[in-house]
Amino acid sequence: MLAQNVAFYILAVAMAGAAIGVVRSRNVVHAALYLVVVLAGAAAQYILVAAEFVAWVQVLIYIGAIVILFLFGIMLTRAPMRSQGSLDNGQWIASAVVSLFVFGVFTALLVDAYGGKEIKLKNSLVVIGNSNTVGSSIFRDYLVPFEVVSMLLLAALVGAVVIARRD
Repeated sequence: MLAQNVAFYILAVAMAGAAIGVVRSRNVVHAALYLVVVLAGAAAQYILVAAEFVAWVQVLIYIGAIVILFLFGIMLTRAPMRSQGSLDNGQWIASAVVSLFVFGVFTALLVDAYGGKEIKLKNSLVVIGNSNTVGSSIFRDYLVPFEVVSMLLLAALVGAVVIARRD
C-alpha cells in the first residue's frame, strides 16, 4: 500500500504542475501538450485503483481523440499560436486567495469526513471498473444515451469544420 501512496503523490504533483502549465502557457500547442500530461496522470490514477478499462478508455478517448481534435481545431481555425499580449489582468492575487480558500475548505471537509481512516476498495467496486462490467453497462443499459452523445459529438465536429472552413 505504501508504493501506491507514493505513486499517487508523484502523479498528483505531476498532474498539478501540468495543470498549472495548461493555464499559464502562452502557446496554445504547449497548453494542449500539458493537457496530455494531466489526462495521462488521470489514467494512471485509474490504474492505481484497479480500473484498467477506464484507464484505457481515458487514454484512447481523451488523449487519443479529444486532444488530437483540439490540435486540429487550432490548426483549422488559424488561431494565433502565441498570445498577443499579457494573459494576466491584475486579478490573479484575488483568484489565488479564493483558490487557496476553496482548497482549504475541501481539505478540511475531507479530513473531517475520513480522518485517518484507511479506505479499502471492496471487490464490488473493483468489479465495476473492469471491462466486462463497463462494456455490458454501455451496450445494454445505456445504449441509447451512448449513441445520442456519439451523434452530438459528431454534429459538433462537423459544425466546427464548417465554421472553420468558410472560405
